[in-house]
Amino acid sequence: MSAVPKIPDSTRNSLHWRLAARARDRWPQLTDVRMRYRAGFAYIDGVLPDGEILQLCRLRYLSSATVWGFAIYRASHDDYEDNYLPSGSPAGSAEEALDCACGLYLNDPTAWPSDPRRFNGEQH
Repeated sequence: MSAVPKIPDSTRNSLHWRLAARARDRWPQLTDVRMRYRAGFAYIDGVLPDGEILQLCRLRYLSSATVWGFAIYRASHDDYEDNYLPSGSPAGSAEEALDCACGLYLNDPTAWPSDPRRFNGEQH
């Protein structure tokens, strides 16, 4: 595995601001979004009203503040696994990653937009 570049402070600040705004707009079940950083990774946690912390996902810094690698938190294994976003890509916006993880952990499949190219009206 190659070295992951360190996330600049300005990118950390904008990432936290963007994810907190997305959580306020889309995920009222969360009272806060918390971030932890290690090397070139940002670990995203959600805070529930009762104070419970949900580990959600890990973002890999790809030298861009707008495109991040995505790994979902696997509670069953207590680890993070690189994964694909609903778009089919292993990288995307931080907001897309938050929506994907919250859709899973907050049980809201509407977070995953359907792709009309995958539906032709027939049963598969």
